[in-house]
Amino acid sequence: MDFETKALPEKHDRVAPDQSYIRLLPTLDRGGLVHCTLEPGTVSWAVAHKTVEELWYCLEGTGEMWRRHGDVQTTVELRPGISLTIPTGTHFQFRNTGTTPLCVLITTMPPWPGAEEAYRVDDFWPVNED
Repeated sequence: MDFETKALPEKHDRVAPDQSYIRLLPTLDRGGLVHCTLEPGTVSWAVAHKTVEELWYCLEGTGEMWRRHGDVQTTVELRPGISLTIPTGTHFQFRNTGTTPLCVLITTMPPWPGAEEAYRVDDFWPVNED
């Protein structure tokens, strides 16, 4: 058994498929943890996941999250203390509506398998893909 302990990195480790900034945190066989940041005025790309599901917890900032699965669609406010689920196959997109970074703690189950996991879906809000 190896234990992992990790401080939040100062800079992001990668850019997520939705174009948010990801700082990697500990991972186990059945789940992984990341810190996600979306800059003020930014809208993520709309994506869905092939095999993973996620739990999100908003740490700081304000924004909105759109989710659609089949005929069920919702938009919710993101602010500190709000948590939500993204079941496998859910189309989702989020945006920062505030003046400070929107920061979210995300648990991915199973751990993120790689770049091919997420795929683009139709945007709910328009994005600039430059």
